[in-house]
Amino acid sequence: MKFATAIIDNKPTPIFRSATGSVHLLSEAAKNLEIPPPDQLIDLITNAPNHGDLCAKLEAITSNLKSLNEDEITWAPPLKTPSKILGVAFNNKELMKKAHRDPGVPNFFLKPPSCLQAHNKPIIVDPDWGAVIPEPELCAVIGKRAKHIEVNEALDHVFGYLIHNDVTSHGLKFQKDSIAVTYDQDMARPEFYTWRNLNGPEDTDAYYVYHTRSKGTDTFGPMGPWITTANEIDNPNDLSVEGKLNEEIFTRDHTGNYRFSIEECIAEASRYFTLEPGDLISFGTTGKGAGRFPRGHKSLLIGEEQGTISISIEPLGTLSNPIQHQKGGA
Repeated sequence: MKFATAIIDNKPTPIFRSATGSVHLLSEAAKNLEIPPPDQLIDLITNAPNHGDLCAKLEAITSNLKSLNEDEITWAPPLKTPSKILGVAFNNKELMKKAHRDPGVPNFFLKPPSCLQAHNKPIIVDPDWGAVIPEPELCAVIGKRAKHIEVNEALDHVFGYLIHNDVTSHGLKFQKDSIAVTYDQDMARPEFYTWRNLNGPEDTDAYYVYHTRSKGTDTFGPMGPWITTANEIDNPNDLSVEGKLNEEIFTRDHTGNYRFSIEECIAEASRYFTLEPGDLISFGTTGKGAGRFPRGHKSLLIGEEQGTISISIEPLGTLSNPIQHQKGGA
């Protein structure tokens, strides 16, 4: 089953999509089932301990419910204020070929909830920001609290999956959020340098790159439109990902090309962060190019292109967002 948030009567409203493709208000279904109607999807994720049973009950009553026209829906991000949005950097075997050293563990970064953007809403960039790129990604919604879990337990903590475009501005990152320093020899600890190749024994340079503006700017987190429940995904490590600019394919890849599996990323994250219901973990971008985009998403500079970026992951659906150029951004 699929869940989403629509804007109805100027209010974010939970909806769901049945196996037959019909779309309904979750509040109307709740009345039929005589359960408290959720005001937002986080209420459903937190308060429904057996999502499989709930989905079966919803499917059984769809014929009694009024249907919405999916083509007329005004979308909102499925989840408005997750406590955290975690991303996994360079989690693609193709991209890892360029790394000085394989880190051996997933590299994490955070995005703020304020960057979230809905399906069909614009990605707003200032062309002066330089290289701003899309990153087509699979994203998981945590369903129950996770801390210090094992790899074989990880998928038990997932409510569902959705599509994420992890928009990233390398221009903002290197212009505004990066700094290089040279450590004094007595302060240059060995563990500071295990991640890169040194230029001789006297090299004590360190590079600080903060993924803040680069990944957290407003509209840089398109997600949705649907959350597909985990029971409909046999193996999240076996999904095809395709990205298009208008009708032109810029990348085709597969979650089997992740350096670290979905389970490994979730388990590793839980060792450092308490994962709460509604938290989002995005597992990394594509690495393969297509057509006039030989380097895939890295060849598509949003500040220099016009049109709509669409990301498809079956059976999750398609996330589409038009490009909008605007001085100063959103």
